[in-house]
Amino acid sequence: MDEERQNSLLIVDDEKMNLKILTHILGDEYIIYSASNGESAIEKAREYLPDLILLDIIMPGMDGYQTIAELKKIEATRKIPVIFASSLDTNEAEERGLNLNAADYVAKPFHAALLKLRVRNQIQIVNQMRTIERLSLTDPLTGIPNRRSFDDRLRMEWSQAIRENTPISLLMMDLDNFKTLNDTYGHKQGDVALQVIARVFSDSFRRPGDFSARWGGEEFVILLPNTPVSGAIEVAEHIRSTVENTAIPCPDGSSIQTTISIGINSLTPGTESSLDKFLSNADKALYAAKQAGRNRLELAPG
Repeated sequence: MDEERQNSLLIVDDEKMNLKILTHILGDEYIIYSASNGESAIEKAREYLPDLILLDIIMPGMDGYQTIAELKKIEATRKIPVIFASSLDTNEAEERGLNLNAADYVAKPFHAALLKLRVRNQIQIVNQMRTIERLSLTDPLTGIPNRRSFDDRLRMEWSQAIRENTPISLLMMDLDNFKTLNDTYGHKQGDVALQVIARVFSDSFRRPGDFSARWGGEEFVILLPNTPVSGAIEVAEHIRSTVENTAIPCPDGSSIQTTISIGINSLTPGTESSLDKFLSNADKALYAAKQAGRNRLELAPG
């Protein structure tokens, strides 16, 4: 299990004694949330996003089958694995549950050791999938998000900016004369430069929503949600100045320095706005910064 994150379970059962038993069996290993009916289970699943749901079948109102069907319709809860924990100990009940995409089925009364193993197996799968997903969205050299991760985040923030009628800003950045740096000091030193500069970005952020990624090669991007052009310029100038004054260590104990060019695009998008044009204009502003002498900022055309 991830040492920095304790896994969580949502236990859904209308019998208080069953909730107590399951909490006693599993509470030492996991954060436990509980619900006594289907409606409450859906509400708490959306609020807490547990790693696994233990779901009773026979409950008043919405039963377990109806509950899992609703959970699978909701984007935020669709992928949360569900183990049915029920007194319906029949092949038909188990088959119906698995046909509704339950991950497993355990019968009451609970066998503590077996229940722990079944839960642990599902949690291991969840953690493995989470690690795979994280690695697929991370640039292995710099440790910051990669282009795929940025594309996902940009679409989300773009849609939110349209819904809320708020500005969004994008910084497109490129290390100056990077080929010369590689040719002069070697590709390993070029990699060190990229790693050092990537750390500058996160150190420059003031809000948790600000987002940096490696676009490719020596290019980086920063997404600044709910940020007008004035705020984008302030962040960009801070980054430009910091990069210019950052020492990049060399193996012999010496250091080198580099600079960065930045293209800025800001707007408050509407339903007719083009996301592709938003990106393209930021890239054009970056090109203009390069053409104007590098180590500078340029704004996209209004």
